Amino acid sequence: MRDALNRLDTDLFLWLNGQHAPWLDPIMVFATERNSWFPFYALLIGWLAVRYRKQALYYILTLVAAVVLSDQTASTLLKPLTLRLRPCHESALQPLIHPVLECGGLYGFASSHAANTFTLATGLWLLVGREYPQVKWVYLWAAFVAYSRIYVGAHYPLDILAGAGIGVLAAILCTRAYRALQRRASQQRTA
Repeated sequence: MRDALNRLDTDLFLWLNGQHAPWLDPIMVFATERNSWFPFYALLIGWLAVRYRKQALYYILTLVAAVVLSDQTASTLLKPLTLRLRPCHESALQPLIHPVLECGGLYGFASSHAANTFTLATGLWLLVGREYPQVKWVYLWAAFVAYSRIYVGAHYPLDILAGAGIGVLAAILCTRAYRALQRRASQQRTA
């Protein structure tokens, strides 16, 4: 069963990675580079600050805590635990893939990019989605960044799915913790 799953994952990776075009390479490099998104993060923080004033600090701290949790789960816990090589480090796959960047770290399960972007998307949705349903579009950004990791040869699809799942769970845990603390503080104020 595990071999069949790995084979399916590899076949899907090779097909997705094979859907490349010269004009798309720089777009995917931009998408996969962490520093590319700093202006987006700054705009997001600014929007939260303007819209939510004092409460924005708590939202931002909740999002930061969730991203730290997802990032550490993927990078510090799972990658050394599973020791699954990135596809670009698999010598048998190297002639078959389209690498756009240097390969990066040795291990790839689970994708920190997918974990962190899906954490941010889910955290925003859970914190402000009722009031601003358009934040659901941040999931498209998360999926775009996650797909870029397959495109550049850094991750298998299951690395991405696991990272996305970790991100969603981290956001749920941290927003629930925030809401619980918020309720406790409210009860203490009224007592």
